[in-house]
Amino acid sequence: MTLLHELNEFNEHSEHSEHDDQYFMQRAFELAQQAEQLDEIPVGAVVVYQGIIIGEGFNQSILLNDPSAHAEMIAIRQAGKHLNNYRLLDCTLYVTLEPCSMCAGLLVHGRIKRLVYASPDLKTGAAGSVFNLVGTSQLNHMIVVDNGIMAQQCSELLSGFFKRRRSEKKLAKNSNK
Repeated sequence: MTLLHELNEFNEHSEHSEHDDQYFMQRAFELAQQAEQLDEIPVGAVVVYQGIIIGEGFNQSILLNDPSAHAEMIAIRQAGKHLNNYRLLDCTLYVTLEPCSMCAGLLVHGRIKRLVYASPDLKTGAAGSVFNLVGTSQLNHMIVVDNGIMAQQCSELLSGFFKRRRSEKKLAKNSNK
C-alpha cells in the first residue's frame, strides 16, 4: 500500500466532521477580517488539536515589516508553544487561502496532519493549485488536504480587498497628476 493510498484511506475514515470544519473555518474567517481591518491581505488561520484551537493568526507582514508573518506562520508558532513541541502531530490547520510555498514547507516540516483551506490560490498556491508541496512523495511527510469550506465567503473577502486596494491606488495616482 502506497503512502498516498494510506493518506486517502485516512481521509475517508477520519474523525473530523463537516460541522467541525465549518466551525473552525468560521474562526479563521473572523481572523481574516481582523487582518483586513489593519489593511493586511485578509487571510486567517487556526491550528486545532483534539478539537481545541491551540494557535491562531492572521496576516501581519505589513504591520510587522516581516515577510514571514503570514497567518499560517503565526498560528503554527503559537501551536508549537502551546504543545511545547516543534512537531504538530495530529493537528489540523484551517486557513482561508491555500498556503504559499513558504507556508506549505512549514506545514511539512511541522508535521501537520491535515490542512483545510477555503479558497485556492491560483497564483502562488502550494497545496495543489500551482505546486503541491504538501502532497509530494519525495518529501518525508505528506499532508491530508481538504478544501472548499466557506470558499465563497473567503474568496469574496479577498476579492473585495484587492478591488478596494486597486481603486485606492488609482485614486492616489490620479490625485498626483
